[in-house]
This record gives sequence, structure tokens and C-alpha cells, in this order.
Amino acid sequence: MNQITFHHDTVLSDVHMLLPNARRLMTRLNSVGQPVFLSKFRILSDSEKHDNSEPGKGLKETEQNNEPREDGDKDTQVTQGKDGEEGGAGNVEPFLDVDGDLDIKHRQRKNPNEESGRDLVCPIILKQSNSALEEEDEYTDDKDIIKIEHTMATTLEDVGKQVWLGAFLLADFILSKPHMFRGATVLELGAGTGLTSIVMATVAKTLYCTDVGEDLLSMCKNNVTLNQHIIEPAGGEVRVKQLDWLQYDLCTDADVVFSWTEEEIADLYDNTKIIIAADVCYDEDLTDGLFRTLYRLCSNFRHTCTIFISLEKRMNFTLRHMDVSCDAYNHFSHCLFQLEDMVDGRCSFRVEQLPSDFAQFLLYERIEQLELWKVSVTPLPLHASTVNTAAAPEDTEQSSS
Repeated sequence: MNQITFHHDTVLSDVHMLLPNARRLMTRLNSVGQPVFLSKFRILSDSEKHDNSEPGKGLKETEQNNEPREDGDKDTQVTQGKDGEEGGAGNVEPFLDVDGDLDIKHRQRKNPNEESGRDLVCPIILKQSNSALEEEDEYTDDKDIIKIEHTMATTLEDVGKQVWLGAFLLADFILSKPHMFRGATVLELGAGTGLTSIVMATVAKTLYCTDVGEDLLSMCKNNVTLNQHIIEPAGGEVRVKQLDWLQYDLCTDADVVFSWTEEEIADLYDNTKIIIAADVCYDEDLTDGLFRTLYRLCSNFRHTCTIFISLEKRMNFTLRHMDVSCDAYNHFSHCLFQLEDMVDGRCSFRVEQLPSDFAQFLLYERIEQLELWKVSVTPLPLHASTVNTAAAPEDTEQSSS
């Protein structure tokens, strides 16, 4: 277990693969036997945060790693002789190997990691207590540290147990515009490890952090407990609940862990002003379920609501197209604008893409494929309900498929 083992159906987030200088400690095995790691993400101070005035621009550290090295000219230029010709002699024949192929000599590298500018992911497995690490943690200021338990290299059905770039993007947006969320009741759909909910709880009043799967929700609740040092001072409250997009009603069975009470459901519908979702659109059926859930919730609100959805536009080579395509993103876009075009007399939806030039508070590479979308929902007068009721959620499901 000193190395990550990949299978044909294994998915690993870029956050865990490319995050520089990260040390991950395996803390335990979860109820299904998966290794659970603990990572720490620091919220940058005002002097450290990066102003992304240019979209797609990463942190200063990333920029420096991408700058040409001082010896770059030496690497790219061929050594020339006095007469200016290659190798110092004219018309030098290329060196061929025994098969007749061109044999190219490469400069030896002392450390491959120095050129890439990234550290390899090498999780530290703690088989027994390490006094050195414990001593280091004892003197670490946790005031601005977010602690997240997560798994690594999961199957597609368990990707919610990892941390994804979309969560960082949405967290940055929340931290850069706290006035938009201060004192609000917020619902997160597909919260996963709960990182975005934890950040939101530093400004919002009540946060309903939702997903499906008892094991995932238990991990999420544990992360909320781990981060009370940044939640409690702000006076926020996080309630971890089950919300299945493929089910019509919220679970109120008291025997089911993470079920809803009637009071919580009433509070959800009466007071929720913000809905957020981070990197949840990777499967067409789940995307359909997400938009049906959004429609069902918003059409029962008596007040305006704003939805923020972050995602990464992932490009994959498919045999069906024999080319690079973005099927999951294209389906998301289709559902998004279908929601805007919906006319049912209950509420109206207005869609817009937000620029990603807000300040960066977390250390990651903000690639140009990361997007943030805003959906403004406005309830219509009750007398307009007779206009057209054809676009019900059930019909939306059929038209989306």
C-alpha cells in the first residue's frame, strides 16, 4: 500500500495527484474497506492570495514552474562549432541504430521532478504513532487549515469520496464574495467530502450538506467535526442529510441515518436562498436527476433563489466519435439551457456563466476548463400557473434522455 494501484475503472482526482507539497496520512479503513486519508488545505491570507485577473492563470508558484529555466537556451539549442554548423562540422550524418531508426541522445537529468515542478503523490501510511509528526501537528496553527478525510483512486460510483477542483473553485468564489452568503440558509447538492459546505459555513447561518450513501455521509459528517475550529467562530451550523436526486421525496424515516425531520424540511423550503453544487455532472442519468431535483425544489419555494454550479469541462477520447469529446459537459449544457427555456407558470430561470477572475484562496491550479454557472430563480405570481403546466419534472426527464 505504499503506492497507488490503478485498475481499468479507477478514477483519481487531479487534486490528489498534482497538489504540490502535500502529505497525506492514512487514518483508517472505512466500512467498505477503502483506505481513508487525511489532507490539510490552507486558506491563504490576504497577502498570499492570488488575484486571478486573467482567466486560466494559476498561482504564482505554478507560473514560476512554467517559466523557462535559465539554462533553457542550452537545452533547446544545438551546440555549434566555429563555422556555425551543427556539431562544429559540416554535413554531419545522423546516427542511426541497428534498425535504421534515428538515435537521439537526451541530456541526462538528475531529478525528473525538478523539471515538472510537481511532487509525486506518495501517501504516508502510519502503522504506528509517529512522534515527529505528532510534535509538528502540535505546533501547527490550525486557524486557517481545512482538514478533509477522503479516499484516493476510487471507482466512478465513489468519486464523491475524493476532493475535486470544482470544489476549490466554488470555495474560492464563496471566500471572495462573503457578503452574498452571510446569514443565509444554503443547500449543497452532492456535497461529497463536504469541503465546500465547510467553507460556506464560515459565512452562512445554516448549511444543509447533502449526498447519498451512509459511508460517504459519515465521512462528510466527520469532516464537519474536524473543522469546527473554523465553523464555530463564525456561528454557522452544518447539518449533514441524505438527498437522493433519483428519489422524489426527502427521507423522513427516523430509523434511517441522516434522514430529515419535518421541521428541517419546513426550514429548507421556507428559508433556503442559495443552492450550490460542485463538480457533480459526470454522468448523464445523475445530471438529469440533478436538474429534476433543482426544478422540484425551486418550484416549491415562495421566494427567489440563486443556484451556483461549478464544474470542470473534461475532454475524453471516445471510440464512438473517434475524437476528443465532452459528452458529460455537453449534456450538462443542454439541461442547463433547457431549464432556462422552461415555461410552466411556477418560476422562471435565468442562466449566466460567471467569470473566474475572482481571488484565489486555496492552493491549486485554476485551469481554463473550470467553469462557474449562476442560475437565478424567480417565482411567478400564482395566477400565472394556468399558462402551461406541460413542462413538469417527469416530462423534463423524458426530454433530457
